[in-house]
Amino acid sequence: MGTYADIYNGWKTDPESFWMKAADAIDWVDKPTKAFFADQGVAGRWYADGSLNTCHNAVDRHVAAGRGEQTALIYDSPITGAKRSYTYAEVKTEVTALAAVLREQGVGKGDGVIIYMPMVPEAAFAMLACARIGAPHSVVFGGFAAAELATRIDDFEPKLIISASCGIEPARVVAYKPLLDGAIDLAEHKVESCVILQREKQTCDLISGRDVDYDHAVTMHRDLGTDVPCVTVKATDPLYILYTSGTTGQPKGVVRDNGGHAVALHWSMKAIYGVDPGEVYWAASDVGWVVGHSYIVYAPLLAGNTTILFEGKPVGTPDPGTFWRVMAEHKVASFFTAPTAFRAIKAQDSKGDWAQKYDLSALRTIYLAGERADPDTIHWLERVSGKPVIDHWWQTETGWTIAGNPVGIEQLPVKYGSPTVAMPGYDIRVLSDEGEDMPAGELGNVVVKLPLPPGSFPTLWKADQRFNDAYLAEFPGYYKTADAGIMDEDGYLFIMARTDDIINVAGHRLSTGGMEEVIAAHPDIAECAVIGIADEMKGQLPAGFAILNAGTDRPIPDIQKEVAALVREKIGPVAAFKILVPVARLPKTRSGKILRATMQKVVDGEEFKMPATIDDPAILEEIAASWKEHSGR
Repeated sequence: MGTYADIYNGWKTDPESFWMKAADAIDWVDKPTKAFFADQGVAGRWYADGSLNTCHNAVDRHVAAGRGEQTALIYDSPITGAKRSYTYAEVKTEVTALAAVLREQGVGKGDGVIIYMPMVPEAAFAMLACARIGAPHSVVFGGFAAAELATRIDDFEPKLIISASCGIEPARVVAYKPLLDGAIDLAEHKVESCVILQREKQTCDLISGRDVDYDHAVTMHRDLGTDVPCVTVKATDPLYILYTSGTTGQPKGVVRDNGGHAVALHWSMKAIYGVDPGEVYWAASDVGWVVGHSYIVYAPLLAGNTTILFEGKPVGTPDPGTFWRVMAEHKVASFFTAPTAFRAIKAQDSKGDWAQKYDLSALRTIYLAGERADPDTIHWLERVSGKPVIDHWWQTETGWTIAGNPVGIEQLPVKYGSPTVAMPGYDIRVLSDEGEDMPAGELGNVVVKLPLPPGSFPTLWKADQRFNDAYLAEFPGYYKTADAGIMDEDGYLFIMARTDDIINVAGHRLSTGGMEEVIAAHPDIAECAVIGIADEMKGQLPAGFAILNAGTDRPIPDIQKEVAALVREKIGPVAAFKILVPVARLPKTRSGKILRATMQKVVDGEEFKMPATIDDPAILEEIAASWKEHSGR
């Protein structure tokens, strides 16, 4: 493929040719005549005169090419003990049968479908079945509260919802059906029908005239051999809408198109992750998040890989070795998860003994994204796994990597704390608040020069003006990532914090991420978060919240003094860091992001809305109690 510099400069010199060549890897019904259409939409559209079907590209074409017996999907559920593999031919059968059920319920091209499912194969089949008939889907994380689901129903206005009777957590069963029924009652938009997967652990009553039994209906069409051809859609038609939290409390519906999405994700599997067709790729995420959309379902299947759908947790299902067990058992070549998952493993297995129990010889590379990957976690992971650990940075809005280390092109030298360099398609800049370029090594707003590449969102669902106001208006000609960072003299990017997490201590703008990096290096600390708390004299002061390694029994005041000294040494007295609060858990979203803004409101005694995405609301009470006990304030 050439060197990274060759590829990146080739894209920058002639982006049109670069993306037209990448489009050759996709099957088109109508091949586009050019890549970028600057005059379409709010910020341009990709492959606008092309047409295709994403399900055909992810499933049917592999079967037609004689690879139908290759394993496409492995389901591994340590929570239930279930395991099952599906070939590409079997996936096609399941997806076609479900598409027939949707069609029977009146769902057609352009009709919306909400998918409210646990981590089961049927969730992936549902996404692909929608793509097959040209029905945009919106996956809502299974177990979201009824009010949050209702908000999405009213915004997306689906014709049908696919759900399950329950989700299964390590210590509890979450009944989905009461939440679904409650959401439908709350929503002003009325859904015509629901398709419900009954799970053995806990079944539910179906409402006559509205609810359809998934297994019964799918089995009937599977037995009949009902054929549902792939429906041709425009490249610019929406494949899915994925809601991400908005600052106003109204969720933002990120739009993903069919054409640019297929091109970019297919390109990324080899170029960025270095995997070839037939190899096993595992992204340990959830289909409710963008990683699940991009790298559990669509990208691996577009590229002809074997993908793993894992229903479990990094610890407790049943032990800190479950990730290593899955990698070894299924011969995973490339693995991707959030840093927070390995921090949880490290907290329970700081020596990495569990990794030594399994044969990881098939594994080549571990990838991290979703939260800033602190160097201490990467060092630990390299040591216990013996594999390269690659950080990369991207967002729900972009759908794939903004900055990374393109192993499939050329593995670049690692700089700890950096997701490495810009990927083709992304011209990354660091700007001051006034829009001026920041010198190398200085903190600023990370932005991307427009246009964004294929695969990135072209707008928000039914909200072009909000799209412009939220992402384009502040820095004209650029996409605002809302992340703050530094670009060094070699072009390596360092993401330090969300711009909301930059704190102002006596007039000095400081990165909470930089402080977290220092604190995480302390030998007794497994994971930490730093927030800015209100202070009459300095405006804000940093406060650290730390999970200690299992077995740590040293006096807390000693650890607090050592951490304060570390921050003073590495960042300087200007940080004014003195407060370290030990906690049992940190409040996180279900995708592993630490809810720093909510923590700050709890500590400062401000009113806050309970985040819809929080994993366990009880953690906020624990934070408040620990703060009161240990902060000295």
